[in-house]
Amino acid sequence: MRSRGSQNRLSGYSSFGSPLYALLLALFATVATLYVAGRLWQDAESRVYLLEELQRRTGQGQSAISVDDTLKIIGCREQQKKLSALETELAVARQEGFVPKHLSGNDGKHPTKKVLLVIGIMTTFGRKKNRDAIRKAWMPTGADMKKLADKKGIIARFVIGTSANRGDSLDKEIESENSQSHDFIILDGQVEAPKEKSEKIKSFFIYAAEKWDAEFFVKVNDDVFVNLDALGEVLTSHLDKPRVYIGCMKSGEVFSEPTHKWHEPDWWKFGDRKSYFRHASGQIYVISKSLAQFISINRAFLRTYAHDDVSTGSWFIGLDVTHVDERKFCCSAWSPGLLSTLSHINLLAINKE
Repeated sequence: MRSRGSQNRLSGYSSFGSPLYALLLALFATVATLYVAGRLWQDAESRVYLLEELQRRTGQGQSAISVDDTLKIIGCREQQKKLSALETELAVARQEGFVPKHLSGNDGKHPTKKVLLVIGIMTTFGRKKNRDAIRKAWMPTGADMKKLADKKGIIARFVIGTSANRGDSLDKEIESENSQSHDFIILDGQVEAPKEKSEKIKSFFIYAAEKWDAEFFVKVNDDVFVNLDALGEVLTSHLDKPRVYIGCMKSGEVFSEPTHKWHEPDWWKFGDRKSYFRHASGQIYVISKSLAQFISINRAFLRTYAHDDVSTGSWFIGLDVTHVDERKFCCSAWSPGLLSTLSHINLLAINKE
């Protein structure tokens, strides 16, 4: 016979084994499992993020550097040393007036054959009659132009800038003329205007020095007759001078009056006596290769004045340059032997026809 206490204990034990209690226990276990798994997943993500962040900030994606990578690093350091040395040599060369090798090298566009001189004939819009007279009188055209370059090393081109309204009728006329004659240097980015003459001369020397490996570069106006053989003989006699500036040397008064034809806005820079330094007359003058290269290298620092001949002369002040006062380049000495004026050009052109 069971007592009342024992019956109560038995009934308590039976309640733990009921289906409801088992369901609650299983639910509790499931929730606990999900909680623990979630925390473990979060910890794993955190560890991955921290590892990636550490690698990013330290820049060490690998625990060790391979032999190949080590050799590459050493090679890069050696190349960097060589590059620094070349940059130092280039800076010294520029200060001494030498040109980088790529200016005279052959990149597929520039000729490799040496030429004696490059003549830039300064012309402008509306001067086709002058150009035609020059073509008939002394400047070869067509196949003869190439023969002159190949046999005598002389290249002649008309030099012109572009219209302020790029692409207008003025530019199209020059492009049309050049498509037939192929004897122009059209300076892109250089506006053709009276006040731009000095900049135009500088642009020509820059262009010519980078395109041709010539001994001399000549500036001449489009109203001047040139005897190419005589000019070549004169310049050949100066081949032994590395830095030479040849022309009809002159000086003259600097005019400060704004209404004067030859007004110089920077007149005050020439001193109280207002006198120009010695420079070649603008009708025609010649500079050697090293001086043209000097202009090309230092283009950004060369000041221009109101007159192109004064500007060119100013670029050589302070340099070790030989100034040659060639009287054959002077107006008073012009003759059919070397130089003449446009009236003589027209006469020759008429007789030639």
